[in-house]
Amino acid sequence: MPLLLVQAFVNTWDGDLRIDALIEPGQARAWLAAAGLWNEPDSPEPGELHDARKVREGIRAMLVANGGGPAPAPGELQPLQALMQTAPLRMELQPDGQISLGPKPTGLSEPGGRLATQMTSLLLLIRDAQQEGTWARLKACGNPDCRWAFYDRSHSLRGTWCEMAVCGNRIKNRRLRQRHA
Repeated sequence: MPLLLVQAFVNTWDGDLRIDALIEPGQARAWLAAAGLWNEPDSPEPGELHDARKVREGIRAMLVANGGGPAPAPGELQPLQALMQTAPLRMELQPDGQISLGPKPTGLSEPGGRLATQMTSLLLLIRDAQQEGTWARLKACGNPDCRWAFYDRSHSLRGTWCEMAVCGNRIKNRRLRQRHA
């Protein structure tokens, strides 16, 4: 369930429709606020949105690898590394003994900027999913024109397409035409 936020964040870019929810500051603010990644009264700055798109594509590269594609190149992961180094973290001990790790509240220390501080929670969700063993199920569609993030619910972990009826069918038909050509 927590990976739904990571999936939704990656899917702010729709390859089929060529729509990016993180381009226009007002639209981005609405999406980020609804996702719990923005709590400021004003919209994110264009530079912050640029960095968010880079982080999104770094996560997408990881999802391509989860789907059997190539491992992310170092340059693809650089925005995630930069985010990790600039976003401050805090640790809390809950009354039941659980230790939580998360971004520091806004205003304490923000070397990575307002959005970077909030986006740290995405990296924490990824870390938790990797430790729980659910991270490998979040993949990018095998259709290079799509790359939509999807959660592989198959028992064998062999899901390749966001939707077999759409992307799977397109790729299989493309391969069939190539074989007959």
